[in-house]
Amino acid sequence: MNTSSASLPGGTWTLGDSSVTRFGYGAMQLAGPWVMGPPADHDGALAVLREAVGLGITHIDTSDAYGPRFTNELIREALHPYPEPLFIATKVGATRDAQGGWPTARRPEDLRKQVHENLGSLGVDTLDLVNLRMGDAQGPRPGSIAEAFETLVDLRQEGLIRHLGVSNVTAEQVTEARSIAPIVCVQNMYNLAHRHDDDLVDHLAADGIAYVPFFPLGGFTPLQSEALSRVANRLGTTPMSVALAWLLRRSPNILLIPGTSSLAHLRENVAGAGLSLSDEDVAELDGIGH
Repeated sequence: MNTSSASLPGGTWTLGDSSVTRFGYGAMQLAGPWVMGPPADHDGALAVLREAVGLGITHIDTSDAYGPRFTNELIREALHPYPEPLFIATKVGATRDAQGGWPTARRPEDLRKQVHENLGSLGVDTLDLVNLRMGDAQGPRPGSIAEAFETLVDLRQEGLIRHLGVSNVTAEQVTEARSIAPIVCVQNMYNLAHRHDDDLVDHLAADGIAYVPFFPLGGFTPLQSEALSRVANRLGTTPMSVALAWLLRRSPNILLIPGTSSLAHLRENVAGAGLSLSDEDVAELDGIGH
């Protein structure tokens, strides 16, 4: 199945100085169980990445912490040298421990090390976008992000990063980051059932900044809702397809990065996100998170 980015659901968005497809691909699930170790099906993982690009997707989200390293190395093996329109976003601010945890790593020396690790594993001289991940596994935590963010600003000035973003942050931390340097995106948890960032989505849209929801389908526990199931049954599709279509309709600055290690699921996600939702459908779905 081949198509062009023009026919992907949602069209495009200008991320920094690049036009990317609003329907992207999140590479986290290509690693082994609990995002540790290599994939069970190495060739299958390469096929998913190549199919994503073949479908016209130009925005891939990753991190050297996935695996660790395995996901970035898969991207490099599958796609390097990277085609001109491809935009690869990565993130720093956390590392992995032997138990599969995500301990924070945000000291200047930690962040410099992670940026260089991402450069090496992806095989590039400059990273398209680096998101600074704050908070912890339970979500954002208040506090200044200045020291960590200023380190990434320095690395951008050194030519190692093109664009900056922030992830797992509060609205106040977004404001703080923007007072230090321009950002092109915010990557937070957001989906039909988790609408805490509604105001932030709208404010960012007004300023031309992308909002990239992680766990758009609920994460390791898929979204479950009677209203979601009713709309899906009415449209003859899956709840996950409806959830993706709702996100694309929610605001033009929302960029999707659903992840999968399955070719069939990748194609289903693309097709599902192109659903046409009526005003009545959207009204019913909006009630889930309110």
